[in-house]
Amino acid sequence: MSGSEEHTLFAVRVRRRTPLADDIIGLELGALDGAPLPAWAAGAHIDVELPNGLLRQYSLCGDSAHTGRYEIGILRDPASRGGSASAHDDIHEGGEVRIGAPRNLFPLRSAQRSLLFAGGIGITPILAMAQELSRSGADFRLHYASRTPARTAFIDRINASAFADHVQFHFDDGAAAQRFDAVAAIGAPDPATHLYVCGPRGYMDHVIATARSLGWRDENIHFEYFAAAPAEGEVAGDGHFEIRLAGCDLVVPVPPGTTAAQALIAHGVPVPLSCEQGICGTCVMRVLEGVPEHRDLFLSETDKAANDRFTPCCSRARSASLLIDF
Repeated sequence: MSGSEEHTLFAVRVRRRTPLADDIIGLELGALDGAPLPAWAAGAHIDVELPNGLLRQYSLCGDSAHTGRYEIGILRDPASRGGSASAHDDIHEGGEVRIGAPRNLFPLRSAQRSLLFAGGIGITPILAMAQELSRSGADFRLHYASRTPARTAFIDRINASAFADHVQFHFDDGAAAQRFDAVAAIGAPDPATHLYVCGPRGYMDHVIATARSLGWRDENIHFEYFAAAPAEGEVAGDGHFEIRLAGCDLVVPVPPGTTAAQALIAHGVPVPLSCEQGICGTCVMRVLEGVPEHRDLFLSETDKAANDRFTPCCSRARSASLLIDF
């Protein structure tokens, strides 16, 4: 089982709260005593405990060379489950929040060239990548798509940056000539080039599907989703199955309307949880027998085909039971 330990949270100060764009705020966080914060690299995110008690993940978007502060951007999303509203309404400059140490599931790879694609609030990890690549003198190109300039976070920072000439903006309400053309932006596959994409699911699916159709290999395509989408035809909480734990006689029923993680915890089995949406990989468990019904965005298609791991926070079972190596 990976991520077998709970992630420790610690308090930090909200040093600055800044409007970044329409419905997007930026928070600068620092240690209460002014000491350096844990080091991180581009692509990392932190857990943030919101005032309403929810735990959410936000990508670090500042410069990883600065250890005295973390920067995150938060979109007010009307479709969220209460997290973004609490962040916008209840986190204030000068206050405290609790966060976890950075974790990186979306790191930069060593490559001769990098193509970065950001859609909307997906700019947060991509911006950190651009800053890191620029600092090292690497060859890269950033395509940033958003609805309008008014809804484009960090637009002033990017335009004033040392890598501004590596960036192309694409606005939905702009002239046709500047609108995002995935085929032209991605181009022919090159083993020495790696592609990174983050943003709304539709945007990401389009970029990934286009790259694959052009012949790009999966190992050169890297992405991070912000939220898991329901599987096609999925009904929330559907399907009854059982979880058996290897090495003991415990059998845990998972009824409709209950996640596997909830059922395990109710029977005294400690399950480390973070995002609870199948994104972060904190709760991944090893499957010895049975066939999972994968509903996560953490495991690759190859991992899912192997059927030897599953995410109990959101995934279920196609078979009547799963034997778990806990």
